[in-house]
Amino acid sequence: MSLSKKHVLKFLFEKDYKPLTFEGLRKGLGISQDKDVQELFQFLVSLEEEGVVFKTLQGRYSPLRGKGLLVGVLQGHPQGYAFLLPEAPGEADVYISQDKIKGAMHRDRVMVRLLGKASNGRRREGEVIRILKRGNSAIVGTFRGSRHRGTVLPDDRRLFHEIKVPRAYRTVNPGDKILVSITRWPDSYRDSPEGKIVEVIGPPDEPGVDITSIQKKFGLPSAFPAKVLQEAERWDEEHTLSAANLANRQDLRDLPMVTIDDDDAKDLDDAVSLEKTADGYKLGVHIADVSSYVQERSALDREASRRATSVYLPDRVIPMLPARLSNGICSLNPGSVRLAISVFMELTPAGELLNFNFCPSLICIDERLTFSAVNRLLKGEKELEQRYAQFQQTLNEMHLLAGVLRDKRKKRGALDFNFPEAKVKLDKQGKPLEIQVRRDGAAETIIEEFMLLCNEVMANYFYEQKVPFVFRVHERPAEDKLSLLRDFLSLFNIKLKGDLSSIEPRQLQEIAKKVEGTPQEKTINYILLRSLPQAHYSASPAGHFGLATKYYTHFTAPIRRYPDLIVHRILHHVIRGTLTKAESRKLISHLPLLAKHASEQERLAMEAERECTDLKKVEFMIGKEGQVYDAIISSVTSFGFFVELDNTVEGLVHVTGLEDDYYNFDEKKYALIGERTKKVFRLGDRLRVRLEKVDLELRTIHFKPVT
Repeated sequence: MSLSKKHVLKFLFEKDYKPLTFEGLRKGLGISQDKDVQELFQFLVSLEEEGVVFKTLQGRYSPLRGKGLLVGVLQGHPQGYAFLLPEAPGEADVYISQDKIKGAMHRDRVMVRLLGKASNGRRREGEVIRILKRGNSAIVGTFRGSRHRGTVLPDDRRLFHEIKVPRAYRTVNPGDKILVSITRWPDSYRDSPEGKIVEVIGPPDEPGVDITSIQKKFGLPSAFPAKVLQEAERWDEEHTLSAANLANRQDLRDLPMVTIDDDDAKDLDDAVSLEKTADGYKLGVHIADVSSYVQERSALDREASRRATSVYLPDRVIPMLPARLSNGICSLNPGSVRLAISVFMELTPAGELLNFNFCPSLICIDERLTFSAVNRLLKGEKELEQRYAQFQQTLNEMHLLAGVLRDKRKKRGALDFNFPEAKVKLDKQGKPLEIQVRRDGAAETIIEEFMLLCNEVMANYFYEQKVPFVFRVHERPAEDKLSLLRDFLSLFNIKLKGDLSSIEPRQLQEIAKKVEGTPQEKTINYILLRSLPQAHYSASPAGHFGLATKYYTHFTAPIRRYPDLIVHRILHHVIRGTLTKAESRKLISHLPLLAKHASEQERLAMEAERECTDLKKVEFMIGKEGQVYDAIISSVTSFGFFVELDNTVEGLVHVTGLEDDYYNFDEKKYALIGERTKKVFRLGDRLRVRLEKVDLELRTIHFKPVT
């Protein structure tokens, strides 16, 4: 017989199935041939690793469903306990005490048995019964001891074990940042793992070591393999023109177009053009045709797929593609002939889409503009108006059209949180000089709206074509999150009306509009955002809640995002008519895994970027002790509250610093309330604080209120 995993799962999850041993399963499935017996064994091993079935101490295989067992990722806490973040949708976090963690560590994928039901508002509790997959094969930390033996204190304090290093490097010194791989895992909470030093990163005060440590911690790559670099070196300007001739591209080199990006951007994915027509506008979005350089299954492609995204850290970029491509031959640099995919959208003055078409093209960028320059030009800066006189009219029309498109999006209910973006400017030694806080201006709106429209148009087209595809999806918020949001909003006399199971983005948009311009705007918008799930990639069109649209994709950044590159490949297949049934079947089987990996790498990159920025913010505050700042309460806990300064630096006001009274934590009111004075410190309140202490090693900042 031909054994399939689907057949085994169907048998295991039948209503009247009772746990069977391997031999019982073999007989029940009617398997006799050696080949099928071996395949069944492999199936069961993989199902155990995935956490789909559980093998009892008696050797019987039982499906997890209804057994009080959950699978998920463990999130450790510096104080030694942890939480299970369940993979099953709708399942709340589970508290795991120290003595119930067994030998599991932060980021491990584990199976947990629930210990009774939650009651009186308390979290559910559980115990780890199996470690399915270790999440920390290599750990970054500080070395303590001698060159012969020592311990490593992990930088991530959620990894609450120190790691024993029986044999150290000759070149390692106490205090060095090192990368250590685990050679023996702990058996219990009190046990210590053992490891060996893989790499000595360097002394912590050496320039770049702090960021490199975070890079290593997240497993982000450093250099490209030699074969990948060799493939990248094959491409040059001559190859570009010959590829254009072979592909029969539309020559758009005479069409005026510009790029608009950050001042320091080097990987320029997109350019825009705009023409006035009798019916309104002809908007052109021109995207670097990376798929013509990165051939499927090549070394370049495999490495790009593995990285999945470029990562932007304060002192470096970890690109998805080698600089030869990302900053050179693929980047839409001014005055250089480039291969592109051009999407033309005909729009009415009211922003209604009349028609669209796309084609492989040959383009040449007229001018590389920056957000800051365009923003100043649109505000009437004379010097820039003279410098870019040939583009001023077009930029004015782009500004007008972008505003129309944004208003149109908002009318259908799309959410738009324009939070300030902080960028830490460093000196040559990697020391922070200033924190630049910026909100999106007119130039950013132009690019954002044009790219949003282009992505939506392409997603709709591919959905209608019914071809395998990668969508960008954003599900409806979970009811439990919305219930908490409703309770929070009631503190400000704001009602979240309607059935929470069928909430629409427009309802959240109306709340954001209601608090616009108020002192609570930032806090409420932040809580609104926290109530939403994270957007991710999917092979299925599940809609995009935040954008209030049925179909959306990522098409406009193939230099730095692998899903965009895949979308370009599918587009080429459609244009050439080469999307055969065999190719479609291959895509159908591969795209879900690709989407999952890309989503995971995206989250990893965001975490690394955030941690690096936060580290530099802490370093920026060193030496400023005693200074007073305006702040807003961004979070309230039983041990104090966190405040955010106007420069986006965050720190803790501990309850021990509130010396005028004893303060009780009111979880429902998101507040600390004085027992005697009834003084309240509530989420969203503004206050003045004094910087008390900065701890770079623990990456913490402490403040006290100024009375």
